[in-house]
Amino acid sequence: MRILIVEDEPTLGQQLKSTLEQNGYAVDLSTDGEDGHFLGSTEDYDAVILDLGLPEIDGLTVLGMWRKEGRKFPVLVLTARDSWSDKVAGLDAGADDYLAKPFQTEELIARLRALIRRASGNTSSELTAGEVRLDTRSGRVTLKGEPVKLTAQEYKLLSYLMHHKGKVVSRTELIEHIYDQDFDRDSNTIEVFVTRIRKKLGAEVITTIRGLGYSLDDPAEQPRAS
Repeated sequence: MRILIVEDEPTLGQQLKSTLEQNGYAVDLSTDGEDGHFLGSTEDYDAVILDLGLPEIDGLTVLGMWRKEGRKFPVLVLTARDSWSDKVAGLDAGADDYLAKPFQTEELIARLRALIRRASGNTSSELTAGEVRLDTRSGRVTLKGEPVKLTAQEYKLLSYLMHHKGKVVSRTELIEHIYDQDFDRDSNTIEVFVTRIRKKLGAEVITTIRGLGYSLDDPAEQPRAS
C-alpha cells in the first residue's frame, strides 16, 4: 500500500515515514501544502496522512482541493489543535479520521489500516482467499494454517491484491501502489514477484488476465481464463 505523508515537522515526518516503511508501506513525504497538494493530485495513493498546520497552503484547504478534484483516497488528519470545532472542520472538509498530537504511533498505524480496509470494502483485519490468510496487523501470511515467508515486495503485492480481491489489477496500478516515487520502477519485476508468490502459495492463487493484469480470487469461485 502506498501512503502520502504531508507533515512540516521534519523529525516527525521522517519518523512516520520510517515507521510506516518498516510496517510494509511504500511512503512519499511532503513538507508543505503546495507540494503535498501536487502529489495527491498527480499520484495514486491508498491513504494520506495530512497535517493541518502546513506552510504555503494549510491542510484544510489542501483537503478541500483534493475532494473538489474528485480524489477519493482516505485521509487521516493530524493536528496539534484539539478543539471540537477543528475536528468538525476537518471532517466537513472531507477527512475520514482525525488524530490530535501528540499521539501513539501504534494508534496511527491501526487507524491507517482500518481506513485502507474500509476503502477497499474489507471489514476484518484478516484477509482471506481460499486457504491463504493475511493478517494486516502482524503482517503474517499463512497457507493452510502454516506460516509462509514472503519478501517485503512480495508481501506488498499480495496485500494489494488481497485488499482488492475479485478485481482485475493492472501492472501499472500495482507499480503505483507498491513503490514510492523515488523507487526505480520496473514493470518486469511485477511478473517476477507474481511467479515467486505462486511458487509459495500455489499456482492458482493469482490469475493472469491477458492484456489487463492480475486477479486474486477464492479458488471456489468461477475461474477466469489465463
